[in-house]
Amino acid sequence: MDMDRKEEIRDAARQSFSILGYKATTMDHVAKAANVGKGTIYNFFRNKEELFQDIIAELLLEMKKKAESVMDDEQSLKENVHRSLVELLQYRKSHQLTVKLVYEAREIGTAAVKEALQNIESLILDYLKEKVIAAVAEGDIRQCDPEITAFMMLKLYTALIIDWEEGHEPLSKEKILHLFDDYVFKGLSPE
Repeated sequence: MDMDRKEEIRDAARQSFSILGYKATTMDHVAKAANVGKGTIYNFFRNKEELFQDIIAELLLEMKKKAESVMDDEQSLKENVHRSLVELLQYRKSHQLTVKLVYEAREIGTAAVKEALQNIESLILDYLKEKVIAAVAEGDIRQCDPEITAFMMLKLYTALIIDWEEGHEPLSKEKILHLFDDYVFKGLSPE
């Protein structure tokens, strides 16, 4: 019963944060949406910040599962990074909560939201860094700084999938992979 109630609160919070954003969401909003008294929320979460962190932790886990779902051990690092970054960035573009958080961080600059987005980026960067380290160890790419390489890969994909579309027609997945190959992997190929 308690776990059902906690999940109802999480669902209501997720919905409130997705629609109103972090700053405008109050515990009263969440309580009303969950159809519980505000005091019930405090049985599970100390405050709005803790509830928000719980929702973000769940989002991070969901994003990691999405990235892993498209990975294929039979494919190259290039193909796997491409698949996972396309999946993650398409998810970020279409998931109502992440869309709202990106908007709030940009327009309002809410510190908790900026931190949440940094955690999302860190998760992606750590994931990519692991893949780069493995590829170097296997001789698939030459020695490089895995942290900088992961950062550059993420920023290139963000630019091609999100930023590019602000003023241009979206690029196909095939075109993005071709550009990724040209700008990254041809320079990292073993000699």
